[in-house]
Amino acid sequence: MRDLDMATATALAANATTLCHCWRLTRRDGAVLGFTDHDRDLAFAGATFRATTGLDAAQAESAAGFAVAGGEVHGAFDDAALVDADLAAGLYDGASVEIWLVDWSDVARRVLMDIATIGEVRRTEFSFVAELRSLAHRFDEEQGRQFQRNCSADLGDARCAVDLSAPLYSTGATGMMVESDGAFIVAPDANFAPGYFTDGAMTSPTGERHAIKLHDKAAAGDRVVLWSAQVATFAEGVRVTLGAGCDKSPESCATKFDNISNFRGFPHMPGNDVVAAYPNTSGPPMDGGSLFQ
Repeated sequence: MRDLDMATATALAANATTLCHCWRLTRRDGAVLGFTDHDRDLAFAGATFRATTGLDAAQAESAAGFAVAGGEVHGAFDDAALVDADLAAGLYDGASVEIWLVDWSDVARRVLMDIATIGEVRRTEFSFVAELRSLAHRFDEEQGRQFQRNCSADLGDARCAVDLSAPLYSTGATGMMVESDGAFIVAPDANFAPGYFTDGAMTSPTGERHAIKLHDKAAAGDRVVLWSAQVATFAEGVRVTLGAGCDKSPESCATKFDNISNFRGFPHMPGNDVVAAYPNTSGPPMDGGSLFQ
């Protein structure tokens, strides 16, 4: 139950309301953007809420308890502050969104309806649909260390301790061309085997990191396919940096990075096949001891 002042409650109870929705979006880089479904700009709380975005809210759902509620917001790429390239670069992933119900005739009469974060974004050529997730979705996020066969560390982080700036694990490269399927052809400064940068990262001249889906060889150079959309700043002659990839297996940790002492997985953990197995004379002894001695 929200506490409303008398003027706001009166505006909500009126037969003809002067209400609209406003969204205050705070990106992870600190940039603050304001949008509204009203037909003119509004300003309050230190932000200007732009009316030229074509933003519209779909039905929102909420529930008691810890159920994850949410809704959707529809918009068009017709505002200088909301461009396709920023969305493709992941600048809006996990952004915080304040949802306000505002009396446009007097913005002092407003109610904070919800605070959400941006989840999945579906895009078309000229528009997008962004999923709004309630704060309860944080309870669904995995916390703490997990018991898993592969390494739980990220390559190059404090637990991994691999120095990704070393020449063995990264190289500069010059952009050659963009293929019709969106793959990049680059000329690396050093020669690396095909697949060496698969699951790694390509850093653009603006400092944006893009995960590499596939690295192999092509006739004109090395071919790099990204998981994300095409990088707008990539062009012929542009310098990028390629970083090594890791499939988080103990074999790669030992042979590719010589870092098995920092491996953060449990490769000898029994799987479902062991749970469902039964003793037999030709198999290993099922006496509770190690299966890898």
